[in-house]
Amino acid sequence: MPEPPVLELAGLRKRYAVGTPAETEVLHGIDLRLGREEFAALIGPSGSGKSTLLNLIGLLDSPSAGELRLLGQPTRVLDDAARTRLRGRHIGFVFQFHHLLPAFTALENVLMPGMAQGGRPTSAQTRQGMELLDAVGMAKFAARRPNELSGGQQQRVAIVRALMGRPDLVLADEPTGNLDTRTADEVFALFRRLHREFGFAMLVVTHDPRLAERCDRIIELVDGRIVSDAARGAAIAASPHGPAPP
Repeated sequence: MPEPPVLELAGLRKRYAVGTPAETEVLHGIDLRLGREEFAALIGPSGSGKSTLLNLIGLLDSPSAGELRLLGQPTRVLDDAARTRLRGRHIGFVFQFHHLLPAFTALENVLMPGMAQGGRPTSAQTRQGMELLDAVGMAKFAARRPNELSGGQQQRVAIVRALMGRPDLVLADEPTGNLDTRTADEVFALFRRLHREFGFAMLVVTHDPRLAERCDRIIELVDGRIVSDAARGAAIAASPHGPAPP
């Protein structure tokens, strides 16, 4: 049998204040498939429903109707505990603001999700954390706290934290929105490289048309509906100066 897509949305709807005079539907029947190793951008104006959709995809909220399948598994009827387990095993998150804990070192922040589940990190987890920090050029800063790192370095640590569980899907919500142009380009190039190396599906929410144009697929959401979904003819540059290396 063919492998199921990493993500499949079928008729997904989200309503708020259900059953009251203020009931509002924010998402109106979203259909979407995201295959393994796809690198897609989700764009749209403010108020289009991007954040709501991302929360549903990340299993942080439940749809009002429709179904969301992660690796072929239906999720709408799962309870909170089951959704939390599924999210922890298969989804990584990177946000505009890195949300690193200031009292902990870069390595401790990377290990925090595992520590939250099982107490002290294992030697294997620590080794994996250091290997990933090394892969993004941050191993030499492993003992530094967030206030001793630049914005780009902090975001690299946040990216490593998202990859610690070897997720099948990485969701990035405006991951370069708090960075200057040069640092944003560096962080985006890092996403592209790690995506090639680890083979996860990637969905980036961005207001930056430059970054969206460098993704392989652009999904546009307007007023709670997908109005366009275009795969680009070739992988866009991992740097602003030329095509991605093979």
